[in-house]
Amino acid sequence: MFRLSTRKLCRLRSFSTTFTSYHENPLGLPPGSNPAPQVPRRGGPIQKKHIPHVSKVLAVASGKGGVGKSTVAVNLAFALAMRKPPSLGRRLRVGILDLDIFGPSIPTLMGLQNADEPALTAGGALMPIINHGLPTMSMGYLLPKSTENKSREDAAIVWRGLMVQKAVQQLLFDVDWRESGDGPGLDVLVIDMPPGTGDVPLTLGQLVVVNGAVIISTPQDVALADVRRGISMFRKVSVPITGTVLNQAYFVCPSCMAPHELFGSSDAFCLISSSLGVPTLGELPLVKGVSISGDKGIPYLLTASSLQLKADASGGVVWRGVMEEIASKVWESIA
Repeated sequence: MFRLSTRKLCRLRSFSTTFTSYHENPLGLPPGSNPAPQVPRRGGPIQKKHIPHVSKVLAVASGKGGVGKSTVAVNLAFALAMRKPPSLGRRLRVGILDLDIFGPSIPTLMGLQNADEPALTAGGALMPIINHGLPTMSMGYLLPKSTENKSREDAAIVWRGLMVQKAVQQLLFDVDWRESGDGPGLDVLVIDMPPGTGDVPLTLGQLVVVNGAVIISTPQDVALADVRRGISMFRKVSVPITGTVLNQAYFVCPSCMAPHELFGSSDAFCLISSSLGVPTLGELPLVKGVSISGDKGIPYLLTASSLQLKADASGGVVWRGVMEEIASKVWESIA
């Protein structure tokens, strides 16, 4: 587990949600910080690099928004952090990076929406914000707070593609993931990707050595149509596909204990994964407590409320078991 750093903010940022004059340094990091690698020009060589102080990188993505990708990403990170591989003799050190520039969800899901701005190291790198024992970084922490209610909820990023691309590069390479800024780094960095196949996944695939990608979907046809596109996009930038996860696959009735496929059969999803040669890592049931705990900033795997566990009944037990199984398969794939 990570400890809260006692270092104070030693350097200042210069940040704007609208000014394009900062296009080379959109996060406003102080001069002297390490420059992020550049996206190669057309026809130039693509030189992928490792994220500093990170051993393995896992991208969690979806072709369409609203499928529960961020919720799955956060709980998957904790499921990995609870694992103790015999080869290491300790629990995995895991972090979460939110790369959704326009709609960051990690601050809310981690209970950090009112957190103070991240501190900077002496070298000008961002230091992760920690909650529930896991270090996190998100664009949501860098937005200015309202002077009226001290909230970031109304802050909006109004940037074009180049600014977004540069911000992603800085989030990837200008965060110090070492414990307390000088301790050991991460075994796994889980990256919560924005939905779709735009600039952000392209930048990640071009610049970073990614060890695996997990594609999240729901059973509806409108979501399944984008699963193929997501897999195709990652393959084009040579990112290995670890597998797919079907979220909200069914509802376990608390009375009869039978599964009910509320949003359609999972057969089409499994057929798509099979036809593309991608394993299905698991099918998560629809559980009310997953949404409730996420809104409270407590990942469902950490929920200890007896009332909530009783309300979710067997569905919650199944959900936890499937998530732990997914984490096991992911680690076996990327280790």
